[in-house]
Amino acid sequence: MFKAARIMQAAMVLTLAGCASKPNISAPLDNAQLAPLAANQEQALKTADTSPQSPQQTRQTRETREKRRISVPIIQGSFVNADGKLNPDILQFAQFVSESRSIPLDHVVALLSEAQENSKVQQLMRPSKQRIRRSWPTYRKRFVDPIRIDAGLNFWQEHANHLQKTAERYGVPEEVIVAIIGVETIYGRYMGDFRVLDAISTLAFRYPDASRSDRIALFRDQLADLIELDYKNALDARTAYGSYAGAMGLPQFMPGSLLRYAVDGSGDGKIDLQNNAQDAISSVANFLIEHGWQPGLPIFAPVLVNDNVAQLVDGGLSPTLDWETLKQAGVQEQTSTRPASWKYERMGIVDLLDEPRQQAEYRVGTPNFFAITHYNRSYFYASAVAELAEALAKRMKTVSISCQQPQQPTQRQTGTLAMVSIS
Repeated sequence: MFKAARIMQAAMVLTLAGCASKPNISAPLDNAQLAPLAANQEQALKTADTSPQSPQQTRQTRETREKRRISVPIIQGSFVNADGKLNPDILQFAQFVSESRSIPLDHVVALLSEAQENSKVQQLMRPSKQRIRRSWPTYRKRFVDPIRIDAGLNFWQEHANHLQKTAERYGVPEEVIVAIIGVETIYGRYMGDFRVLDAISTLAFRYPDASRSDRIALFRDQLADLIELDYKNALDARTAYGSYAGAMGLPQFMPGSLLRYAVDGSGDGKIDLQNNAQDAISSVANFLIEHGWQPGLPIFAPVLVNDNVAQLVDGGLSPTLDWETLKQAGVQEQTSTRPASWKYERMGIVDLLDEPRQQAEYRVGTPNFFAITHYNRSYFYASAVAELAEALAKRMKTVSISCQQPQQPTQRQTGTLAMVSIS
């Protein structure tokens, strides 16, 4: 059992700039800064069908999905034979996709024939031989960092109008949308350099762990989604690039999420998550709404907890506990100026482990916390998004206040706004 760690809110250290100034984020990222991004992409894949459902709906969805899948053994060698034709097993998959998605077989075969096995993808997806001990403080430090806060403020200022309109339309706060894009790609600075067709085909037919039939089935579903997107001219599967798991664009949508949840935020008649920030912003908000986000609720309930709640942790992606159950476990409501509507919703205990120190931090997640876990199946991920969003909101509020107050010129910069750094 982990010892409960005291939950504390630390004051944010802010860098204030003049109203017309933007954070300096021009410095290039080094490998040490990019490495956490790759680790984050593999930690939890964005599956296509993760909408909140009742147990009966979940069972029906699973049964339907099983009927739509086709069992193709893992085979070695090229996707095509010496004559340049698809191997029989891959052709069987192509026929299934053609029939189930109403796509001409020639179109499916042509795409699969051009797919190339990528050994680097296999290497990155191969499970580690040693179990890595989880540490929430270490994870938080990677993703709630000055680089993302500075870049996030810049992104927010640049797209302020569309972020405000999106928040009003969907009920998802601007800072949450900005935080997700920041955690995923640092606002487009690292979107992946793997050809998606090769990456997903490799994981669909050459997955490094043949015993993981669930993962193999997932990537075959994603490959079918990618082929459907290509057929509908939603993207060009031959030129689309993304992560080694096949996630694409500013928000790192898997093909299934792009097919089902991406929206045209700019109103130009097409969806481009790679280059169009408005599309990315609206798509993130739509994804969260479709997965249970409730406007007006906080991500974490404003409560005090003790280590008794550890027995209520189930690690699931859906909230199951009511307020009475939480009170019986010793959870206490904190004084808050916000409406207490969260008390009438199902909630869940979030355990943020620090295994090296044998500690754990516990929080109470609302439906909005669990909506974020459908974006990435990790309590660490959703908590990092929440904390980065909070840091961004505080930073933006400080900058807004500084813009509203008259600035006094300094002796060094007479007649100009002085940039003040608080460190």
